[in-house]
Order: sequence, then structure tokens, then C-alpha cells
Amino acid sequence: MNESGTNNLARIFNPANKTAMVEECMEIAESFLQKNDQQELRFRWDTTTDLYEGAFPGYQACNTEYHDYVHTCDVFCATVRMIDGAVADGQRFSAEMILDCCTAAMLHDSGYIQELSDTAGTGAKYTKTHVTRSVSFTLANRDAFHLDEQNAERIGRLISGTDLALKFDDIPFDGTEERLAAELLASADLLGQMADRTSLEKLLFLYYEFREAGFPGYDTEFDILKKTLSFYESTKHRLFETLNNAARFAFDHFEHRYGVKKNLYLESIQHQIDYLESIILDDTVNFRKKLKRLDLEKVSRSHQHIELHA
Repeated sequence: MNESGTNNLARIFNPANKTAMVEECMEIAESFLQKNDQQELRFRWDTTTDLYEGAFPGYQACNTEYHDYVHTCDVFCATVRMIDGAVADGQRFSAEMILDCCTAAMLHDSGYIQELSDTAGTGAKYTKTHVTRSVSFTLANRDAFHLDEQNAERIGRLISGTDLALKFDDIPFDGTEERLAAELLASADLLGQMADRTSLEKLLFLYYEFREAGFPGYDTEFDILKKTLSFYESTKHRLFETLNNAARFAFDHFEHRYGVKKNLYLESIQHQIDYLESIILDDTVNFRKKLKRLDLEKVSRSHQHIELHA
């Protein structure tokens, strides 16, 4: 990769740049909206931030470390970028659909967040049901996000498209525009998390979420590294077949906005997978020493209580 490509990857997928990236994507989304909808977009983002930070009435702060506020930022940005690319490619969306799709990105993992009365464990225990819980949260709290019933139901259908256990074709989308929006969001959910520069390090957080949720086959931290390779293969089928290669619109976005003729999401993910393969093949060095963007020893120590009670 040339220096320009490397700089783009570092700028876009570095967690340290998250605030700037959200603002950049917010402005892109606003470019498709009238002033009232722009204000709604900002209001819903601020309300989502309150939700994750524990300032939303009746709910705790988010306490899952993989499916967290940073992940929501990643998915929101990826969604906006692919909407932008799709429009550049000639696809047509109503302003209402763009606003609903962006809102679905904000709330797609709200099901991990516990109510104040729910004091047992963390939101990770809802891993298997978090999508249906996210849909229920949206419907139950639609007034707080300025949603009417019809928009809340549509946002729920868009969120349902991110459920890996649900057959995508069985979701009753209301027309081709809504289905395309759902394909963009579902693709963004995968691209956003896997392209992050700390995605390999954050797999340890996902391991602990899976352990609390009771998923079988995750007996050691190293197991999730190995299983990620097979997950990537199934992810490619979902992205390119099930979701009709909606990920292609990321290429159109980067070319249209920055003159970069690359799908930087797929490029970043491939770098991560290549490095993960090298880690798994090398049994001479503990994998933690090769994943240096987070203090994994500290992460392991802080989650010993989960291991002891698993």
C-alpha cells in the first residue's frame, strides 16, 4: 500500500480519531437533509450518547466492552459512508429513509443496555437476544427519539437485518428502498467492527461477552482468535451474497469524497485477517505480545471474575 493509502487507513480507523470521524460523517449525512431533519439527526445522536453514558432515564450506562459506544460510532460512520457511496452511484433515498437508517445505526445494539432494575451481570448476557431487544427498545422509547409509530417500526425492521441468526429474506421490508437501506446497515455492522485498528485486540472483550452469554466452544481466549478466521469466511458470504455486495458502495464513497479508488474497509479488514493468521501460525510467542494496541494482560486480569464463575 502506498503512503496515501496507509495514512487514510490510520486516519479513518484509528479509535483516537473517533470524535472527528463521527463529526465528518454527521456532516455528510446532513448534506442529504433539510434543516429540520439535520436537527433531528443531531438530537437522536445526542440522545443515543446519553443512552450509552447512563444519562437516559431508566437505563444504566453501557457496560459491554465490545458492543459499546465506540462500536456504535463505527457502525454509524460506516452506514453514512455507504449511503453516500450509494447516492454517488445513482441510488435514490428519501430524506426520511436516510434519517431512519442513520437512527437504526445508532440504536442497533441498544439491546445490550440494561434497565436500572437489572443488576445481575452485564448486558453481555443478552448477546443471543440483543437484536430483538434493540427493536423492542426502539418501539418502547420512540417518543424519546422523536419517532412516530411508522418510523419506529421501520427502524426496527432495519435493525432486524443485523441479526445473524435471522434469515435476511424473511424480514418483511417495505419495498426495495427499505431493503437496500437494511443491506447497507447490516454491512456497516460487520465492516465497522472488523475494520477498526484495534479489532483484534478487542476480540478479547468479545470473548468475555460470549462467555457470559453462555456460548459453547470458547474455553480460552485463544479460541476466539481461531474462530474469527472461520467467522470471516462466513462474513464474506453474508457481505457479498446475502447482502448483495452493498459493501461495494464504500468504494464509491471513498472515490467520490476523497479521490481514493479503494474500499478502505475491506482493505483494513484484510490487513487484520492476514496478521491474525500469522499470530495463529506462530506458537513461539504468546499472542498477547503481538497485539499491542491495548493492554491485554490488564484486560485478562480485570475479567478474572468471569473466568472463575463461567
